Order: sequence, then structure tokens, then C-alpha cells
Amino acid sequence: MTKTYHFIGIKGSGMSALALMLHQMGHKVQGSDVDKYYFTQRGLEQAGISILPFDEKNIQPDFEIIAGNAFRPDNNVEIAYADANGISYKRYHEFLGGFMRDFVSLGVAGAHGKTSTTGILSHVLSNITDTSYLIGDGTGRGSANAKYFVFESDEYERHFMPYHPEYSIITNIDFDHPDYFTSLEDVFNAFNDYAKQITKGLFIYGEDEQLRRITSKAPIYYYGFKEEGNDFVAHDLLRSTSGSGFKVSFRGQELGEFQIPSFGRHNIMNATAVIGLLYTAGLDLDLVREHLKTFGGVKRRFTEKIVNETVIIDDFAHHPTEIIATLDAARQKYPSKEIVAIFQPHTFTRTIALLDEFAEALNQADSVYLAQIYGSAREVDKGDVKVEDLAEKIVKRAKVIDVDNVSPLLDHDNAVYVFMGAGDIQTYEYSFERLLSNLTSNVQ
Repeated sequence: MTKTYHFIGIKGSGMSALALMLHQMGHKVQGSDVDKYYFTQRGLEQAGISILPFDEKNIQPDFEIIAGNAFRPDNNVEIAYADANGISYKRYHEFLGGFMRDFVSLGVAGAHGKTSTTGILSHVLSNITDTSYLIGDGTGRGSANAKYFVFESDEYERHFMPYHPEYSIITNIDFDHPDYFTSLEDVFNAFNDYAKQITKGLFIYGEDEQLRRITSKAPIYYYGFKEEGNDFVAHDLLRSTSGSGFKVSFRGQELGEFQIPSFGRHNIMNATAVIGLLYTAGLDLDLVREHLKTFGGVKRRFTEKIVNETVIIDDFAHHPTEIIATLDAARQKYPSKEIVAIFQPHTFTRTIALLDEFAEALNQADSVYLAQIYGSAREVDKGDVKVEDLAEKIVKRAKVIDVDNVSPLLDHDNAVYVFMGAGDIQTYEYSFERLLSNLTSNVQ
């Protein structure tokens, strides 16, 4: 009998992707969430999946209930009702740990780049053979007959510990989520515990000194740019305004040339990890080569649009390492334009912990504007840090802008505007787009 799945907090990026996947596999799916619009809900609406307001009437004993991690008995009526009436539910990662056992599962973990790399792996593998996948940008695809399952493996609060995939990529280890992890060593320990659960092959970025310490029962393959110490090596890079070309060798054996329509050295590494994994898993490299060329990217990762002849880039970058990678990609594609960064720090704890690193990363731009810090629901603003503290540390003399007045952004000619952040930076972007559109109307 077909199950009915109910998602508490269905608009979350992982939750919405999982809901779509189960719907496509033929299950009945519904969910509940707040009224506020999120970009993830468009796919749910197009699929005809019901999105209900939070209400204890949504909880039925015969439903399989999956609850978002942000929701607890003290802040959600459905969780409170389920607890009070002995109705069981699973968290997203708990459900996924059991679900993936029915497939050959391929995980992608890492402090940065896991969504983009999951996107590449999903795109290539699903074009070669029947594949289900979950991407952290809210995208999911389900097939009842799929052999493979590709998923994003999230380290936050050690959510990846229920996962035991056959294969996994780990892109890097970095100190992030200071509201949970106590130190870089704490982050390393989490990834090292996860690595021990991989069964057939682990693919690790070999130029990350923390990743070099990882141990696993599965064979470890290192990938990188340097020949020494890496199994899969990307070399003879050709970075142009239309994308990136490179060759890959495996332990001295040439695997050929590859092209991706993406920008930045980090995306070459992401693609190399995917090439290494699929080669090791026995997939046809010529098919891998063919489908890498058509990867269109994932949501909120270097997403571009043109408004009134002005190039606007939207990116989820919210850590210094990610900011550097995004600005590098912008320079590759637009070498003759001024790079204007508009950045919104995400969480007070992260801003305090990485204040100097944020300043150093943003100095890679030609001009910098800052939005107010976007606080997490998990923290309280104690007044320990303000966005002006970051502005003072930036060499380019960053300006703080308000969402209701983004007109200072007009003080640039021949510029690319890169909006970055994990909070509501898109409201600043939309405000700027309206301003540009109004300028066009006034001219006409």
C-alpha cells in the first residue's frame, strides 16, 4: 500500500527536495510550513503537493511523519501534538539513513561546495542511468526503479552520522557553524567519524591538510591539482569566459579532456571529484565527458541574470572560503568588468568567529557593500558584533546599505554585481533590480 508522507517544515531546502523525490516515486506527499514565500515551494506547487498551515489536525497516526530540524514541541503545534499522543516521527537525516539502503548510494560532504558537487554528480549520473537524487538547493528526483541514489551529506550537528553510503566525496574541511562546532578539531572529528562509515570508495580533496588526516575502512582516492600525492589530477587548465577546460589523469594514466560550462578553480575540482568517483564505480567516461558539458548549475550558486544591461550574480556564499571562490569565478567570466560585492553576514556567531577572514575575502572584490547581519533563529543578538565592525576592516572602505535604499550601487560603470549570503540578501537584490527597472521606465 502506498504510504502518505507528511513533512513538518516542507519548505526547507532538504525537506522540499525529499518531498519531491518521494512524490515522483509514487507516494502521497503533503506538508506544512509558515506562510512566508520560499524559493523551494515553487517546485512543490508545480508538482501539486499540498502545503498546509501548521495545525495539529495535519498529524494522523497512519502517516509517516518527517520533521524539520528547526521544529520542536515548544515552537511547533504539530510536534507538540505528536509527542503528546505518542505519534512517532523521524528527522530528515534519520529518515534518509534508512531510505538510502535500498540503493547504491553516493554522498557528497564537505564544509563548502557540496551542493554544487552533488548537482554535478546528479546531473551526469542521471543522464547515464536511472538515478534518484537529493540536492541541498531544494531539487529532488525520484524513481522507483533507480539503482543509484545521490545525496548531499550535511555535517551540521553531525546530521550525516546515520548515513552509510557506498561512495562519498569530501570536498574540504573548514571551521564553520561555530554555534555548534567548538573548534576545527571538532569539525575534523565529525568528518572522520563519517568517513569510517563509507563502504566502497572515499574521494578526498588531497590538498586540504585536514582531509589528509582522514582514515576510512574504504579505499581512499585523493584528487587535486598537484601530481604528488594525488590519484586523480586535474592539469592543463584552460579557463575562459565561456567555461573551463582541463585534463584528468589517474595515477599517471591520462583519462582525457573535459569541459564544464562553469567558472572558478573550485568547480574544476568539484568536477574532478565526480570524474574520479564515476570512473572508479565503473561508469563510461565518454558518457561522463559528454554530460559534464551540459551541467547548468544549481540554485543560488553563481546564478546570473541581466536587468537593464546590468549583470547580477546571486550566490549562497556565506563563509570566507566560499566568497573567495565566487569572486574568482566572477573574475574569470568578466575579466574586464569591475566586481562589486554585496554581502550579508549570516549569524552573529559566524561573524564574530570569522571577522578578519571575511574582511580578507571581501578584499578580493573591487568594491564592497554590506547588508545588516542576518541572525539565526537559534541565536540571540547580544550586541557583540555589528556589520560596521566588518566594514572597518575592509581595505576597500565598505559601505553599509539599507534594503530600502540601494541607490549607492548605481555609482559604478561597467560593473558586475555579486550578491552573496545565506539570509535574506535576495531582498536587497530584488530592491536593486526594481531600481534598475525604474530607471529604464523613466528614460522611456
